[in-house]
Amino acid sequence: MAGEGGEGALGPEADGAAGQPTGTPDLAALQARLAAFAAARDWGPFHTPKNLASALSVEAAELVEIFQWLTPEQSARVMDDPDSAHRVRDEVADVLAYLLQLCEVLGIDALAALDAKIDRNESRFPAPGRDSVDRDPGRHSSES
Repeated sequence: MAGEGGEGALGPEADGAAGQPTGTPDLAALQARLAAFAAARDWGPFHTPKNLASALSVEAAELVEIFQWLTPEQSARVMDDPDSAHRVRDEVADVLAYLLQLCEVLGIDALAALDAKIDRNESRFPAPGRDSVDRDPGRHSSES
């Protein structure tokens, strides 16, 4: 991340959580690693919602910068070039790292927030030609 000596917030890949492939930890494990990473460096006082949201915006802008002057066709092939792919992965990781840290500080369950937002969007923007949104009846067992 910017301002951190060019090192990614997650460090080297670690073994995954139980039931997941190596190198693919779950969201809670990543959030815990980020919190431990910041705590070990006494960064807590700087990890305010305002600062984390600002850093998130900067990292998102760095991701946008990669695509800024590419044609739609070039942008669709950005992952074909190893150097470009590496830059994209790094910036995506930085954006996600700051987003997860912001969620941690604010007490937001990122997956629950996303699930609720998708539900609202499905209601607000039904698929054309459908009266209601098709859903897996077992998805929200409390709604049955």
